[in-house]
Amino acid sequence: MNIIVTGSIAYDYLMTFPGRFAEHILPDQIEHLSVSFLVDEMRRLRGGCAANIAYNLALLGERPRVMATVGQDFGEYRAWLEQHGVDTSLIRDELDLFTASFFVNTDQDGNQIASFYTGAMARARDLSFHDLAAGQIDPSTGSGQALVTISPNDPQAMVKYAAECRELAIPYLYDPSQQIVRLSGDELWAGLEGCSILVVNEYEFEMLREKTGLTPEEIRVAPARACVITLGAEGTRIRAEGNVYDIPAVPPNWADDPTGVGDAFRAGFIKGLSAGLSWEVTGRMGALAATYVIEQPGAQSHHYTLAEFVARYREYFDDEGALDVLLGAGSRTRIGRIGGSGGGVGCAVESRQ
Repeated sequence: MNIIVTGSIAYDYLMTFPGRFAEHILPDQIEHLSVSFLVDEMRRLRGGCAANIAYNLALLGERPRVMATVGQDFGEYRAWLEQHGVDTSLIRDELDLFTASFFVNTDQDGNQIASFYTGAMARARDLSFHDLAAGQIDPSTGSGQALVTISPNDPQAMVKYAAECRELAIPYLYDPSQQIVRLSGDELWAGLEGCSILVVNEYEFEMLREKTGLTPEEIRVAPARACVITLGAEGTRIRAEGNVYDIPAVPPNWADDPTGVGDAFRAGFIKGLSAGLSWEVTGRMGALAATYVIEQPGAQSHHYTLAEFVARYREYFDDEGALDVLLGAGSRTRIGRIGGSGGGVGCAVESRQ
């Protein structure tokens, strides 16, 4: 499958606070909030939505290309991605800037306070699918398997990529996530109505509804193929072809840090699409891919083989042999009409963490 992943590439600075944020925030002083938390631990890890999604896709046997802008400090990170099967040929270096950085502090209840430095990501708007290198994604040639993911990025870049994908008839997965707050209602509607797949979590779904003025049903039916809403620990709900599929979360063996869980879900879901699997199996693949992340520190610290992934899947779910295609075909992938007899509109909501 010809996959181009757009979105942020960043370094994650993950901090752990041994108490509860709520105990140090005074509700009657919220308008004058000024707090500082002494953290016990800090780790610098590789992250960013696009890189996280691509890393997980590579674990699942794909060779995704990432289209993004990075800074002068990206050399080691680029080598890491290439070593693990990600094509970085569409990543452009901005040597006068630093790579975007995400700073997040997590308390003992799993609540998070985060900040994001855009850095080189601000120039992602200068990249274009009309450029020759990125344009090698013609869905009308070869087997016709193409998908772009538009994940959180420079807001202007997200608007531009969605418009270009529509112009070039390239199917795209729309993943506005935390950038919903930065995009206007009209911009969100433009990205939504032209997408093949929408992926948001439950809170983001409500934000979409509020900012666009659309009804929940209008949002659900807008994507051409699927609308994905995940529910955190409660799993995922997929609405497709007039049916609703409730996909349970896969319980972790242990929990470390939730950062990057949503990106892994998207990768597992995309891999299911690529393999032409049913809505149920596709959603469950996303759920399992997400669980691997929460068991390790950071978004790219986990690793598994396809055989290990399939074996663990079968500990929780019966795929009736559907996942044999991953084991027997290697890198061979296909997009079928997911969900049984044909395509359709589905919806699942999920937490970005």
